[in-house]
Amino acid sequence: MRFRLQGCDPATGLDCVGLVWAAYAAAGVRLVRPGDYPLRGWARERVEAGLVAAGFAPVADEAVGDVALIALAAGQFHLGLIGAASLVQAHAGLRRVVETPLGRESGVVERWRFRGGEGTFEE
Repeated sequence: MRFRLQGCDPATGLDCVGLVWAAYAAAGVRLVRPGDYPLRGWARERVEAGLVAAGFAPVADEAVGDVALIALAAGQFHLGLIGAASLVQAHAGLRRVVETPLGRESGVVERWRFRGGEGTFEE
């Protein structure tokens, strides 16, 4: 699957937000996703507020399907999906969705689990 900035359709490409929202849609959970967000520059607090508004809550344990909040260089934040032993993410540099080993070097700083409800973002 290819990467596309603000991509939300697996047929045309996904970014990290689109990947998470498309995966939950495939599992039967329809979330209203944020629109017009930048590729870079959102503070951690703003990303976390968006996850809360969409019905996610931070968790201490780890389960398949959780959303990973990933800290990248220069204070950037990114989202991925936690698998059994991997991390699935829309990689802007590689221009595609990739699966990588889930380990300390993955940059995951927090895990989020869907708790229900509707997001407050508008398309």
